[in-house]
Amino acid sequence: MSSPKVQWKLRWENDLELSDHLELAEFFKATYGPTGPFNAKPFSGGRSWAGARPELRAIAYDSQGIAAHMGALRRFIKVNSADVLVAELGLYGVRPDLEGFGISHSIRAMYPVLQELRIPFAFGTVRHELKTHFSRLCRHGLGTIIEGIRVRSTLSNVHLDLPSTRVEDVLVVVMPINSSLQEWPSGETIERNGPEL
Repeated sequence: MSSPKVQWKLRWENDLELSDHLELAEFFKATYGPTGPFNAKPFSGGRSWAGARPELRAIAYDSQGIAAHMGALRRFIKVNSADVLVAELGLYGVRPDLEGFGISHSIRAMYPVLQELRIPFAFGTVRHELKTHFSRLCRHGLGTIIEGIRVRSTLSNVHLDLPSTRVEDVLVVVMPINSSLQEWPSGETIERNGPEL
């Protein structure tokens, strides 16, 4: 399959209009809905984020509208006892008719801005089922996948019947931006100290 003709736009959150949020919410409902109705629920009412709200978005457009999306949020995470500044990447989606388009296009669109912001690492978490998909992204030194890490996050909303945090056994994806992978601290736990992006 040849790469679709898309135009990438980097958008800061404060620059998005209501119409942008409405279009993004519909995109996410269509993208995440097939994986289960619960996954599309956060995007009801024009909300264009699921957990933490991104500060920067890479959005791909084609003749049909939004083709792909990747969000980024600068934050400090704690790897064991070490504080690490990262750009958490998440809220990734590709329109269903473009499956196979590749997450690497989103990363390439965002990479120059992350370099300018002097972010040492990009960081994200993914389900174990996506290991093969993300292994393709990490080849050639673009990043690494770390297994056996427990990630603790807050829930994005308060629920009276649930604890305020959750711990997940997920794959951690780390990409060097302005630091080398050798500078990433070793550890078995990551404290997000906030909700997942």
